[in-house]
Amino acid sequence: DYQHLHRATMAEPDDLYTLRAQFWLGHYDMALDEARSIARRPMAQSLKDEREEIVVRCYLAKGDADRAVAETAGHANPGMKALNIQANNMMSPSDANVDAMKTLVADPSSAASATPTLGLVAAHLFLSAGKTSDALSCVASGSSMEHQALALQIYIKIDRIDLAKEQLSTMRASDEDAILTQLCSAYVDIANGSSTAADAIHHLNTLQEQYGASLMLLNCAAVAHMTAGNYSEAEMSLSEANAEFNGAGDADTLVNTVVCYQHLGKSAADIDPILSTLKSQFAAHPFVEGLKRVEGALERESIKYKVDAIAA
Repeated sequence: DYQHLHRATMAEPDDLYTLRAQFWLGHYDMALDEARSIARRPMAQSLKDEREEIVVRCYLAKGDADRAVAETAGHANPGMKALNIQANNMMSPSDANVDAMKTLVADPSSAASATPTLGLVAAHLFLSAGKTSDALSCVASGSSMEHQALALQIYIKIDRIDLAKEQLSTMRASDEDAILTQLCSAYVDIANGSSTAADAIHHLNTLQEQYGASLMLLNCAAVAHMTAGNYSEAEMSLSEANAEFNGAGDADTLVNTVVCYQHLGKSAADIDPILSTLKSQFAAHPFVEGLKRVEGALERESIKYKVDAIAA
């Protein structure tokens, strides 16, 4: 609710309190409603720009790249330019999009007039292209909490939990009760392993109790439960994601469900249809690409043994 959101974002007292919070929590439809409700409110141009950018980021998070392209076409604002490149890359990934983003980030005029969105969007695109170092350089020195939160997630991705913990300490010193600080506490606790997974579950349950569940929060909870070895509880979170938020159309929910089902000892009849959906609808997802590599390697090895058997 608004009271909770207001208190949790007290460190940044401006007209985008609730909008940012809803976006960070994965409540994208609620964020779009909030953006519409404050559209006519007088505010600084930088906040107007950020409001428009968060709207487009919501469209991208919902998978509506076409709408995002339409909303950002022809914009001079560096953040909107970056979002346009990201939206086009979601529809058709290419090195040209990565190069265009690098050019935009390197342009001195972009840095002078950009909201925090430019660095965040560029980092996400570089991550999707496997350019982790470039992604980190976009956010490592950022002053906003969201830059710090993304830098922390990148440190976890490259197995530098020590740096992630340092980043979390910095965020806690800035605002211990902020939503992003609470989310990042959960991420670090999950990355730290089963010994701290219960703390992650506590953080995520608290967020859901205060602000309501979302597809993102339920997936985080499922991962935390699996890290703790609570596979039945993880399945419950994923079932809620499917029932309440169309998790069947979300790659992360499908991947987490496959992993959960494997740990629960479910049969191929339960798992194979999910894998088929992933392969057909999310062919570029890292999990699917990794699965294809493993399956290809297994098939090549099995052919060798078949040939040897015939020859013998």
